[in-house]
Amino acid sequence: MAGNKISLADWQAKMNPAANTTTVKNDPNLVYSTDSGKITTKPATKPQVEAFADGAVRIRRETKGRGGKAVLTISGIARPHDELVLLAAKLKKKCACGGAVKEGVIEIQGDKRELVEQLLQAEGFKTKWAGG
Repeated sequence: MAGNKISLADWQAKMNPAANTTTVKNDPNLVYSTDSGKITTKPATKPQVEAFADGAVRIRRETKGRGGKAVLTISGIARPHDELVLLAAKLKKKCACGGAVKEGVIEIQGDKRELVEQLLQAEGFKTKWAGG
């Protein structure tokens, strides 16, 4: 019997010829689990940021905790996360620098307050400088 090796799929086909194994292999909803129940996935939602009472966007220069390097943080834009990412991409492209969106705050590397302020005002935002 050692010379007659067959694969598991072939053995299953022999044991149950009526079963169609190709649909089982290609079924995207098939989940192998030892637990019972259906797996549901919830879309990840990013927190909505609230605007300041005066409606102005705050531009703050920060260096604390960043190795002495200046970073501009732009907060108070009450837009969905996807729109903040697009706005950050525009700002990074115009400023020729890096940055990120973290917890509803846009971070732009470097000290380019005047340029960022002009770009935000061109986008229709009322801006204020915050901090030192």
